[in-house]
Amino acid sequence: MNPPTPAVVPQRAVERLPRIALLLFCAAYLLPGLFGRDPWRNADLTAYGYMWGLARGQMDWWAPSLGGLPPETALLPHWLGAWSVQLLGPWMDPALAARLPFALLLALTLGLIWYATYHLARTDAALPLPFAFGGEADPVGYARTLADGALLATIATLGLLQLGHETTPELMQLSLVALFTWALAAGPSGAWTARLAVIVALPALAVSGAPSMALCMGLIAVVISPHSRYPAMRRMVPWLVAGVALGLAAATATHAWHWRLEAHPNAGTWAGFARLLLWFTWPTLPLSAWTLWRWRGHWTQRHISIPLGSVLVGMAASAAMGGSDRALLLAVPGLAILAAFSLPTLQRGAGAAIDWFSVFFFSLTALVVWVIYSSIQLNLPPKPLQHLQRLAPGFEPSFSAVHLAFALAGTLAWLWLVRWRTSRHRHPLWKSLVLPASGVALTWLLTMTLLLPVVDYARSTRPLVQHIARFVPAGECIRTPDLSPTHLAGLEVFGGYGVDAAPQPRRSCRFLLTMTRTPSLATTPAGWTEVARIRRPVDGHEYFTLYRTAP
Repeated sequence: MNPPTPAVVPQRAVERLPRIALLLFCAAYLLPGLFGRDPWRNADLTAYGYMWGLARGQMDWWAPSLGGLPPETALLPHWLGAWSVQLLGPWMDPALAARLPFALLLALTLGLIWYATYHLARTDAALPLPFAFGGEADPVGYARTLADGALLATIATLGLLQLGHETTPELMQLSLVALFTWALAAGPSGAWTARLAVIVALPALAVSGAPSMALCMGLIAVVISPHSRYPAMRRMVPWLVAGVALGLAAATATHAWHWRLEAHPNAGTWAGFARLLLWFTWPTLPLSAWTLWRWRGHWTQRHISIPLGSVLVGMAASAAMGGSDRALLLAVPGLAILAAFSLPTLQRGAGAAIDWFSVFFFSLTALVVWVIYSSIQLNLPPKPLQHLQRLAPGFEPSFSAVHLAFALAGTLAWLWLVRWRTSRHRHPLWKSLVLPASGVALTWLLTMTLLLPVVDYARSTRPLVQHIARFVPAGECIRTPDLSPTHLAGLEVFGGYGVDAAPQPRRSCRFLLTMTRTPSLATTPAGWTEVARIRRPVDGHEYFTLYRTAP
């Protein structure tokens, strides 16, 4: 027999979060960074390079390759971006066209986490303790409040901030993990959509670059579901088995099985993984740990076991890969759901600590951004601009009234939220996650408006390619034997060059581009003549040498 639920929740604690406020939270998180920027190095630009090449018919759709390197096996995300470029590219910037479906995937992830939490919170084991004389929270309001909390926790997760706004396979993997989690959460309802979601999520996850994750999550569900007390979940077992089988077949057919394990982990590897956990999962990991402690007699109940299973798989994959932040990203849906179930038992002191940390940290961050912006635009104070000019030589400041207006609106909204949170409204369960979520959204908004020009200049390889274009005409072939996929994608996307990075040359190129971190040791290869030595403006460790075939 399970111990009684630790959730003691009065009706006033499930006060409804206004839908318009929730939508504004989501918009402030989703839209900044979507417009007016280049694809950024490393993974963002690399993924876009595949999408660009596929859309232009320069790559094999079943084995896309940059410059003759081994083909990419995360097919589905690159197909999605390429289809979007083909469809929308004639009417907008192709980079924006590729980015749009991934922004929709992030929005879909937020929605799936909300609905998964809503379904889990309505199960009998998750409901709050009934009061002797009534007055406890009604089940619908309670479930809605926890779902709001899970969505806010997702937005507040620091590790999702950059990775969630990239055009990379990991974002599709995240949305598919959220879809699978929702399918398990909605399973007891017997809805056909939940069974269909299982059939779609696992094979799609397998061909999106995470076949091992799909296999592990599917097998865990197959083992647990037959023991569910819900008949609809027991009837879902054949669908889960079919999803796992389809995932295995899809991964095998597309050659998606690639192990990226850390061969010899040491103390430094584990220390790095611990540091990653501390910052990447803030604030959801400590809240999830509190959930596991307070609900320690309920770990076998579905509102704990379903999100916990995905968290353990994501953390294990990250640890096995030497502390991979992109593998850990797939634990975010489970962490957000577990964090939501901490809210009914969170002590007032802990909530106040989260609030005051958020006020201090994000207010200070916003102040720093505004000071840097003032220095860039007005040279007041002068030192930040001087420092930027040293770090990013060649950067030219620009002004946008639209960006300034959005930044001012976001800052005023933050000040209002701080006043609102510190003055009243102490009862709603979701109150402790409002400031962390809005602080993260504010930081992203200010960075993607006030600092977007300098960030774009620093994170894009366009300045490097423009420098190369002084010596190499567009459309030329460049031999690039030791360059990273990011640089190959930059040369193809921003320069329109054909690149050959294969160990054995596949084509005759008149130019050769090499990279070294010790330029004094660089030697001219036989048969080539040095044309120029080039350094990426914001990177003092990468030196490029351009050669031309000797006459």
